[in-house]
Amino acid sequence: MNKAFLFIILGAALWGTIGWYVKNLYALGFTPMEVVTLRAWSSAILLVSYLLIFSPKKLKLKTTSDLKYFVGTGILSIIFFNYCMFTAIELSTIPVATALLYTAPAFVTILSFFFFKEALTKTKVTALVITLIGTCFVVGLIPLNLQAIQLGSILFGLGSGIGYALYSIFSKFALKKYTSLSITTFTFIIASITLIPFFPYAEKFYLLADPTVLLYTFGLGFLPTAFAYIIYTYGLQQTEASKASILTTIEPVVATLIGIFIFKESFTLVQMVGMACIIGAVILIQLSNKQKSSRNIQLNKKKSVI
Repeated sequence: MNKAFLFIILGAALWGTIGWYVKNLYALGFTPMEVVTLRAWSSAILLVSYLLIFSPKKLKLKTTSDLKYFVGTGILSIIFFNYCMFTAIELSTIPVATALLYTAPAFVTILSFFFFKEALTKTKVTALVITLIGTCFVVGLIPLNLQAIQLGSILFGLGSGIGYALYSIFSKFALKKYTSLSITTFTFIIASITLIPFFPYAEKFYLLADPTVLLYTFGLGFLPTAFAYIIYTYGLQQTEASKASILTTIEPVVATLIGIFIFKESFTLVQMVGMACIIGAVILIQLSNKQKSSRNIQLNKKKSVI
């Protein structure tokens, strides 16, 4: 297998393990917002340490006004998306929460239409419809099962998809001046600083001295966050973004397997069909983007000849 593909798949597979750390931190007495805080702190510490050693120049802001990009990625995206996802995991199951998170590409398509005037092609509209159908299968709207429908988990799950989509929107502006690794690092720095007032130090600071808590906290910040992102970025530098996005669909598969086999969470055949629809829609959108890029390259070549 292509080494770049292997790094991308490994990074995405590590992302899929997030639910395992979250569930264990819940069992140790932390709430969803507290787990968001622990992830932000540990990720910021690890990413800053990594850049200080290997590329300290990437920790420099071009101008202080650029902080607005990282307020967007750090607060409006990362904090919001993590809180929604972790709450969805608490209210429902890891497979359902992960499936709803993967509606993010559909939200990116919609938001890009409004913010960047990107065309809604037939392929994109088809992908949006497939995503909607898949979501209905996952949450129990098809076939109608009122007992299975949990409004809170649906709203938080879709909220995580919207929050994750916002990261792509805000980072698109920042990418004009910063590398993706710098953006991620500044994002977690802003998120961790913002979350400082929200941790109940008097009640739970003593838990941070527990080796088990530290293991899960820095495990969450390291393996499915800092390390996963670094190796994914390394693989991304050597392959096409559209191919990389398709390979990342291994994430919900890993998360689903962890939910089913480790935490014994239920995930019906109908829900599996729904997840397959959502993943299929992601692949369809990425293939559409690849075709668009190929056409743009061909047009540019023609213009250069003329």
